[in-house]
Amino acid sequence: MKIRLVSVGRERPGELTAPLVEEYRARVARFAELELTELRAESGPQATEREAEALLAVHAKQKGASELWALDELGGQLTSPQLAERVGRARDRAASLTLCIGGDEGLAQSARDKAQLVWSLSKLTLPHKLARVVVLEQLYRAFEILRGSPYHK
Repeated sequence: MKIRLVSVGRERPGELTAPLVEEYRARVARFAELELTELRAESGPQATEREAEALLAVHAKQKGASELWALDELGGQLTSPQLAERVGRARDRAASLTLCIGGDEGLAQSARDKAQLVWSLSKLTLPHKLARVVVLEQLYRAFEILRGSPYHK
């Protein structure tokens, strides 16, 4: 299984979240091929649309069965077991996943419309860099749930 986490905005070396991103990247990599892609944030009119185009272009490069999941405050919330079930179904179908996190202004409607899942991590607004860590940790947790590990408890 291949998973791409595509986000708008770059992680700078030395930022507080960088070690956590690396920790969970290594953990998820035990279960799936993982690629982290950071796109440049746009500015000005239609910035979110240009960011969405770039996010969708990364997803379009996937070969074979692929699902697009949009991380957005307007999405539905999942429990960790529900997420594990969705990840397991994708894995069992040999589908790749592209998870996308928009920029500071959020995710354009065009990206949400193309997504098979619009997922909200919380009703709280999270910084994009922290959202990246939460997504990676939850992916790792999902794989641990699928293998019956006590990590989830």
